[in-house]
Amino acid sequence: MEKKKLDRLSELTAISRKRELTADEKSERECLRNEYRRGVIANMQAQLDNTVIVRPDGSTVEVKNMKRSGEES
Repeated sequence: MEKKKLDRLSELTAISRKRELTADEKSERECLRNEYRRGVIANMQAQLDNTVIVRPDGSTVEVKNMKRSGEES
């Protein structure tokens, strides 16, 4: 997320602590929050995709190749 947008999100959050946001401000804040969340999720996914687990027997498993809980084989 661009610094300008992050600063605007912080500004709207600070304003909301002082007064009620207008409908336009609430909408803008929600859009910025969603963009921020998508960025955090993408960064976490990229980090997990590059993570390798080393088991006690010395074998390695890439996290991206592991099955998720609840998935069928």
